[in-house]
Amino acid sequence: MTEMRNKPEEKFIPKAVIFDLDGTIIDTERFYRKCWPLAVAKFGYEMTDEQVLQLRSLGRPFAPAKLKEWFGEDFDYWGMREYRKVLVNQCIAEDGIVLKPGIVELLDFLKQAGITIAIATATDMERTAKYLDEVGIRHYFDKICSAVDVKEGKPMPYVYLEACRQLGLNPADCFAVEDAPNGIRSAATAGCKVIFVPDQTESEPEEELCYAKVKRADEIIGLIQ
Repeated sequence: MTEMRNKPEEKFIPKAVIFDLDGTIIDTERFYRKCWPLAVAKFGYEMTDEQVLQLRSLGRPFAPAKLKEWFGEDFDYWGMREYRKVLVNQCIAEDGIVLKPGIVELLDFLKQAGITIAIATATDMERTAKYLDEVGIRHYFDKICSAVDVKEGKPMPYVYLEACRQLGLNPADCFAVEDAPNGIRSAATAGCKVIFVPDQTESEPEEELCYAKVKRADEIIGLIQ
C-alpha cells in the first residue's frame, strides 16, 4: 500500500533520507503507550490513551507544558518522566528492541544506492546510540541528530533543520520518514518531503502534509526506484 499525496511529474530521488527513531525504526512506541499511564498513575493522576497518543515525539518544552495543562502546574513532570524511563527500560529488558518491518531492507537499498541516511529523533543521543547498537544498525547512519540539542523539539522544525544543516542539504532534497503527528509537522515545516509509515494509529489528519503514505518501510524503495 503506497498512497501518493502529491503526484510529481517526475520521480523524486532524495539526496538523503532522514528517519525518526521510535515507532519508525524501532518498535518502542508501544512501550511508551503502556508506560505513560502507569507512570502518571504513580503520581496520583489518570491518563487516557488519547492523551498518550498526543505525546508521541513531542519534545521539550511542549511535553512538560502539555502534562501541566492536563494535570496542573504542580504536576512533577520530571519526577514522573524518570519513573517512566524506569518502566520503559523494564519493558525493553523483558521484550527486547525489535526493528520495524522493512527497515533493514530499506537501509540496505539506500546504502547501495549511495543515498545519505540520517536520524532526527526526540530521544537523547545516549539512548539513541544504545538502541541502534542493540539492534546492530548504527553503521548505516551518516548523521544522528537529537532534538535534545536544538532550541525546541518536535513539532517545531529545528531537529530536521539541524540534520539538514549538518548534512549540507536543502530540506526539500530530503525524505523524512515519520510515524506520528508531531514528527510529521516537524519535518513538513522544515521543508522535507514527509513519508508517513503508520505505527500506533492507521491514519492521522497530519498525513495530508505528507508526500506519501506507506504501510511498511521497504515500500519506500518503490518511491525511489
